[in-house]
Amino acid sequence: MVNSRELYKDVSFKENLKAYFELAKPYKWLFLIVVIAAALIEGVHVFEKFLFKIILDKGGEFVAGTIISEELITVLLVVAGVFLGMILIKIVNHWIQLHFTNRIESSMIFDLKRKFFNHIIGLSHTFHTNHKTGSLISRLNRGSSAIERLSDFFIFSVSPLALQVILVGGSVIFLDWLSAVVIFVTAIAFIGFGVFIAQIQKWAHIEANDAEDREKANIGDIFTNIDPIKFFGKERMIRNRYAKLADDTRMKMKRFWNYGRVFVAGESLILAVGTFFVIYFPLLKFLDGALSIGTLAFIYTVYIGLMGPLFGFVHGIRGFYISLGDIDSLFAYAEIKNEIEDKFGASSRKVSRGEIEFKDMSFKYPNKKIRAVKDINLKVSQNQKVALVGRSGCGKTTLVKLLYRLYDVDSGAIKVDGKDIRDYKQEFLRGELSVVPQETVLFDDSIYNNVAFSRPGASKKEVMKAFKFAQLDKFIKQLPEKENTVVGERGVKLSGGEKQRVSIARAILANKKVLVLDEATSALDSQTEHEIQSALEKLMEGRTTIIIAHRLSTIMRADKIVVMDKGRVVQTGKHHKLVREDGPYKRLWNLQKGGYIKE
Repeated sequence: MVNSRELYKDVSFKENLKAYFELAKPYKWLFLIVVIAAALIEGVHVFEKFLFKIILDKGGEFVAGTIISEELITVLLVVAGVFLGMILIKIVNHWIQLHFTNRIESSMIFDLKRKFFNHIIGLSHTFHTNHKTGSLISRLNRGSSAIERLSDFFIFSVSPLALQVILVGGSVIFLDWLSAVVIFVTAIAFIGFGVFIAQIQKWAHIEANDAEDREKANIGDIFTNIDPIKFFGKERMIRNRYAKLADDTRMKMKRFWNYGRVFVAGESLILAVGTFFVIYFPLLKFLDGALSIGTLAFIYTVYIGLMGPLFGFVHGIRGFYISLGDIDSLFAYAEIKNEIEDKFGASSRKVSRGEIEFKDMSFKYPNKKIRAVKDINLKVSQNQKVALVGRSGCGKTTLVKLLYRLYDVDSGAIKVDGKDIRDYKQEFLRGELSVVPQETVLFDDSIYNNVAFSRPGASKKEVMKAFKFAQLDKFIKQLPEKENTVVGERGVKLSGGEKQRVSIARAILANKKVLVLDEATSALDSQTEHEIQSALEKLMEGRTTIIIAHRLSTIMRADKIVVMDKGRVVQTGKHHKLVREDGPYKRLWNLQKGGYIKE
């Protein structure tokens, strides 16, 4: 079995703590207020015990006859008044402490979520294709919880213990130095043992987190692909696969939790020894008459009072290391740089003409040996309709991904309006293009909001016009909630054709100068395709359009047809010209006979 220390030796608890303090830095003055409030609360706790000492000592003097009842009553009234004042101080400071703690933690959690969500959403297409959604969600949520636990540790564990040790130590040293030494030694041994176990335990916790991430990632993958599981009758196989993942998580969690047995046993032993000596030494002095009953009671009560902060700190230190481990996997994303970076001073210039040029362009996908496209030279003039055809894997979709700058070319350039797309801000560039993808993925929202997503500022009239344009209006009239019908996760409640019509309406509403149709009608039946084809023809008017199609009958009227094979352009021309030439296009046309490419 691989040693978890070796497996996770790159986990930097020091760097993670530094990152936490960076998040906390804007709220340092709020932290100071919380610490001051905590100091007053802990001071009140110790002083309450000192009041009890005064009562016992004065009561002893009254029993011995050294003071009269009126003097005792006066002392008791003063003590009662002071005690009531301290209760008020505790109430006010508890309110202040919790009020500002809530502000600190909620703000830090929000800052963390916003920082990493914004960072992750901006990472490259490659990152998102290589990381499972379930793991991303798990790490973001776990990191948020860890920030809360870390803040609680510093506010409710470190501050109270530090203040208690100072106050208790100072007061007990003044009364009996030997008891103070015993209390200090007990506290140090208790804390030291807790830190030692937490140091060992943290590696097991990280290993458990990793197992849990794998489990959650697979759960997300399974539920996303529930249809093929049902269609192929593989429920039992999936149950068995999940059982293995869940059992791996169980075993690693159990290993992590088992450290608790050693922790509790060690704590109990240290406290038992410490308590014995804290009772033994002061009691001997009391019997010798060197300590008063009030002092004896004060030492015992402050020692017992110290147990709460001690337990809080030691359990907090375990949570501290656990939390640093929890945020490690999230903070690791901060080290990932976007593969597609904007140049300094990149342009936000609007695409006005829509001219596109692929110039001496080649590209190879990461971790693949063969180039996806090679030496591509292709110009798409303003308002021209250019179709890309060829067998699957020939490079058609790769050209679109490169145009959208989901990847950067290895050599050559892609230009829009004569400007290299690397000179544009990538988010702005993508916003200037409109696409109807082959596989439509929708938000779990209403049909209306899914269409309006491409242009949030559009009026309802414009959105409804896009519905009609995409032949979507007839469909939504049949729905009880009309355009407000929620489509489900990834649009699961709609058919393939219905989803594609939503996608077409979204592209229509976007109203961009460059339009990409990636198998835009492949999921439509022949009747609907015929109905929508005229709408697409109208949509393409006045726009530069790139059409990817397997169904050659849909691109017969294109201004230029570009035939691709093995990443290269092998033929170009209009339909009537290409069907007369011996070459790949003619062979594809004969195979299809107006239908689909046979592969």
